[in-house]
Parts: sequence; C-alpha cells; structure tokens
Amino acid sequence: MELCISSTSLLNPNRSLSLDSIFCKASTSLATSSLRFQRTTFGPRKLSSPPPRIHLLRRPLSSSPSNGRRFGVSASSVAVAAEKDRLPADIEVTEVEEPNSRVRLSVEVPPVVCEDCYRGVIKEFTKQAKIPGFRPGKNVPESILLSYVGKQNVQKATVESILKRTLPHAMSSVSGKALKDSVRIVTKFSEMENTYISQSSLRYDVIVDVAPEVKWIPEDGYKSLKIVVEIDSEIDAQRACQQELRRRHKSLGTLRIITDRGLQIGDVAVLDISATTVDQDESNVKNIPSAESKGFHFDTEDGDKLLPGFLDSIIGIQRSETKSFPLFFPDNWNQENLRGVHAQFTVECKELFYRDLPELDESLADKLLPGCTSLKQVEDSVLQRCLEVEQTAKDQATDNAILDQLSKMVEIDIPQSLFEEQGRQLYGAQLLQIQANMKLNEQQLASLSSPKAVNEYLENQKENVTHVIKQNLAVGDIFRRENLQFSTEELVKEVENSIAEFKRQKQEYDEERVREQVQEILEGAKVLEWLRERAEINYIKR
Repeated sequence: MELCISSTSLLNPNRSLSLDSIFCKASTSLATSSLRFQRTTFGPRKLSSPPPRIHLLRRPLSSSPSNGRRFGVSASSVAVAAEKDRLPADIEVTEVEEPNSRVRLSVEVPPVVCEDCYRGVIKEFTKQAKIPGFRPGKNVPESILLSYVGKQNVQKATVESILKRTLPHAMSSVSGKALKDSVRIVTKFSEMENTYISQSSLRYDVIVDVAPEVKWIPEDGYKSLKIVVEIDSEIDAQRACQQELRRRHKSLGTLRIITDRGLQIGDVAVLDISATTVDQDESNVKNIPSAESKGFHFDTEDGDKLLPGFLDSIIGIQRSETKSFPLFFPDNWNQENLRGVHAQFTVECKELFYRDLPELDESLADKLLPGCTSLKQVEDSVLQRCLEVEQTAKDQATDNAILDQLSKMVEIDIPQSLFEEQGRQLYGAQLLQIQANMKLNEQQLASLSSPKAVNEYLENQKENVTHVIKQNLAVGDIFRRENLQFSTEELVKEVENSIAEFKRQKQEYDEERVREQVQEILEGAKVLEWLRERAEINYIKR
C-alpha cells in the first residue's frame, strides 16, 4: 500500500515534486540526468535503444573579431543571395563584441546607396499607383507622385528598402555563426527616418547573438575524467528482487482485523495524522498541511521509507488510541522548507490489520508470476528484471555524473537568446509531462502557459537552465573535436521509429526536424559512450 498524496510529501522523501516546486522553485529536476535536445516541437520520439536526450548546438564556431574592428563590405564579396541585389557602393560596418556572446554591428549606408533605394521605391510606386490622368505603369512626374502617394509614405518605404537591401551585406561578417532568430535592429525607426531625411544617408545598429566559444579548463581535460558515481541503495538488484517477491506474496494474502493487541511490524494500520511545528514561542506554532492525512493506510514494512522515527513512535498503538510525539525533519529532507524543523505529530489509529498469507510453496508460482512453474523460476525471472533496472539506473547515473563534471570544466558566455530558447523548451517539456499526468483543464493550462508564468520560470530556474546549456555545448564541442560519427543505418532506423511513433499517436510532424533531433540524440550518445570508455569511474552506494 502506498502513501496517499496528502501525506506522501511529508512522509516519503522519494516522492515526485509538486507543481509548485517544478514551476516556482529552483528544483533539481531540470538539471538532472540527461541533456535536452528539443528546439522547436515536443512530440513522440522513441528510440529502439534510447540513449540520453542531447541538444547539440550545431552552428559552426569561429574566432571572434577584435573589438571595434572596422571594415568595408563590398557588393562583390557577399554571398550568392546578396549578389542578386548588388549595391552601387560599399557600406561600412563597425563590429563590437558585447557580453553574452553578442555582437553589435553599426552600419553606415552612404547617400549613393540610399538614393538608389529611393529610386527603386519611386519606380515601384509608379507601377502600382493609379493616378487620375495617367495610364498605369507610365511615367509620372515625381512631384505629382509624391503629392498623390504622400512624401512621408515614400520616405518610410525608402528606409525599409535600405534596411532590406543592406542587412544581408552587413550580416556577412557573422555568417555561419549567428544564432537563428537572434538578429535585432535596435535603432528606432523614427531615428533612422530622421537621419535619412536630414542627411540623405542612414545609420543603424544591429544586435546579433553568435555561437559561443567553449573554453575547457583544463584544455582537453575531458579526455581523462575521474568520476565518482553515487548509486542509490534502493536500486540494488538483490534487495529489489526480495522486495518485489514479498510484495507479490502479500498481494495474495487477506487483511484481517486485529482486536487483541497493538501494532507490530508486518501489520497494516489506518491512521489519521496531523503535525504542528514546535516553537519556544507558543504563539508561533503552525500546522504542517503536508502532514495532514485522514484514513492513511500505512504498511509497517514500508517504515524505512518514511520520516525517521515515525514507525518506532507508533509501534504498539492500538485501535482507537491516539499518540503524540516529537520528530525532527532531517537536513536532507526533500522539502526544503521542512529541513531541520522540529514537529509535534498526533496520530490516531482508526483500524489495525494483519495479513493472513498463504504458505509460500511451489503451488503459488503461477500466481506470483504467470507462466512460472516453480519458486526458483519466479525468483530468477524477477531478479533478471531487477538486474536490468539496476544496470539502466547505473548507466544513467554514470552519464549524469559525466555530464555534471563536463559542465564544471567549461567556461561559456551564454547568449540570452539561447538561454531563453533552452529554458522555454525545458518549461514546455515539464508542462507536457504535467498535462499527461494530471490532465489539466484549459484554464489551468492557459495560466501555466502565460508569458508571466514562463518568465517567472526562466528567472527561478536560471541556474539549472545554464547548467543544461553548458552540458549541451560541452557535448557538442567534444563531438566535433573528436570527429565522432555514427552510421547512416542507425540514423535511418531511428528516424523511421520516431515517425512511426508520431503516426501511431496521430500527431503531425516535420520529417526534417525529426531527422535533426534524432541525429542530435545519436551524437550525444556517441559522446557519452566515448567518454565512458576513457573515464576513471568509481561507484559508491548512498
């Protein structure tokens, strides 16, 4: 029997986090285990042998220009797309590095380029304007056209044309390293318009985030990692096997009421539980809501999973009896606000039961595990499953320890756009998980999806989001440095599996995006495999 929701938060330190702790506190749930790779959509992706989920920043890195470097951008030196719209003169760009892997481009557009854009706008208006007395498309005196269209409208259209034509040229210096959707013209449009009107030229500033440089401390330190991996004693296969066999045996028994004695180990009790804080100032005593539970079914064999001292304090309690006793919450308690708290518990025993269990012999084999004919077969099958779980948990804990170590070995100036992108994806993933588990209604979902909720999450989870980004970029850098590869067959197979999962769940998908995400997963798995083979790993139980 498991603890009910109202009391698990207090009694069971291994329970999952609440909505408040997920969305409002700096919980560790986001900086855990594996890396996240989602960048756009969240949907079904299931690999046949699922490796950790990795998000690799795949834009190429290059050396950054020195601060304040000035250079001319020639129409003949830009990319193919810009060559289709050659400028009549060069523009001048000043490039300055700013914090958070950001570059400011100050662009100066000479009068000759502005005039060329102006003539293009006039030509376009002439084609489109239907001026009385003139046939469509025929030349119209400029003064009449300006009077009809409006001089201010022409000026605005000219500034827009200048920006549209010159921005690709200005951006050529950061081509290949600018992060997607991070380009922003920060000069006000009104300022650009005034400059154009008064000087027949144009100046504007562009801010763009670029792929950050990954600096290793020490250099190449990832090649000789020394990792200590803590393994939870709860996942020990032998112990888990015995617990599972016991659970299956108990499920075949019958609960019978106890009338002539108090609570013993092995019994089940139905309890009403409450608790208050203990304070020298009696006026400051407060209830502990998470401790309140009515009709809580407590299996004494699960006592080691509860608050230390709770089981010992109620042993011997009889039906209809009430016991009151003090307990301390340990400093490593899951709920931070209860760590070190001195509490006074009150427990009333409503019912007592003992288990009438059938004798454990060969006749129970099939009932314990369908298809088995002997207790040995049951135990071997359960043990095999527990060993698989233990190995999976051990592998995951190893990957977690490696990733945590990597994040401590890199210095990265993280761009704001990348931080927000990663944070929103982590928030979205958490929200989808909550929605799947709790079936939020439209109002709840809208509230949790609001800009305010997302921004609060980004602020509260800043450290965790930064930690994940460092892991992601460190893994991506290793993949490139070491020229790691995976086979085309692996990629094709996993893409097919992912698409099949989308179709099974009748969800839309972008095949190109699925392919990209699967590739990121495989790259990350290759990096972790490469690191495990070279790392010095020590395992300890906790």
